[in-house]
Amino acid sequence: MTERELDQQWSLLMETIDLYVTGDRKDKLISLYESLADRICTAPASSHSTRHNCFPGGYLDHINRVVRTAIKLYHVWQDEGADVTKYTLEEVVFSALNHDLGKVGSKEEEYYIPNDSDWHVKRGQIYKINPNLQYMKVPDRSIFLLQQHGVSFSENEYLAIKLHDGLYAKGNESYLMAGLPEFSLKTDLPILIHHADHLATLIESAQHIKSDYIVAKPVMKTKMTNVNNPKVDDSLKNALSNIFGE
Repeated sequence: MTERELDQQWSLLMETIDLYVTGDRKDKLISLYESLADRICTAPASSHSTRHNCFPGGYLDHINRVVRTAIKLYHVWQDEGADVTKYTLEEVVFSALNHDLGKVGSKEEEYYIPNDSDWHVKRGQIYKINPNLQYMKVPDRSIFLLQQHGVSFSENEYLAIKLHDGLYAKGNESYLMAGLPEFSLKTDLPILIHHADHLATLIESAQHIKSDYIVAKPVMKTKMTNVNNPKVDDSLKNALSNIFGE
């Protein structure tokens, strides 16, 4: 991503906050983002070249795409008769803006750092998780960073950020697969944010996968010792021969 593109993406992010976030938390959110601006503008969205936006600036591009997608989905859901009265458009945008905030790391440490293993880099693992960073799942760190900087959020926003990975995160099952009404989500906001994030991720993966990336094939170092045993059925011998070679 060029410097001009980064500037455009950053301006779009700031304009989004100014347009959709209200109250005193707007200034606090802007302050948080400005304090981490360099990292927000250079962080990737993932660590592997086969995944979405694994390049400097990939995080910022991803966030803006998720926000755009979430706003469009909100209106689609509304037009199709879904109940959007239990959450606001501001909550949609705030959740989308901050769902992956944990990927910028802490105040002191980056989340993704360049991989210093040439072996891994050649196999697409361009970045690695910073070992100096206290371990947290990305949604948990997103929430922690917001509260650390005094940025308030609603219960709806908390759940949307926490659950944005949907059922890809095993820990979300108790929220998303509840059998009883009292344990079920009271709004669809977490589902909407998950759909927006998933769609954006699929689009980014399709756009940025390196066409020349080749996955190394494992080498079979042993052979079946009974391939040439007369007791082995001929059809089985042929199948094993095709797998392990003559």
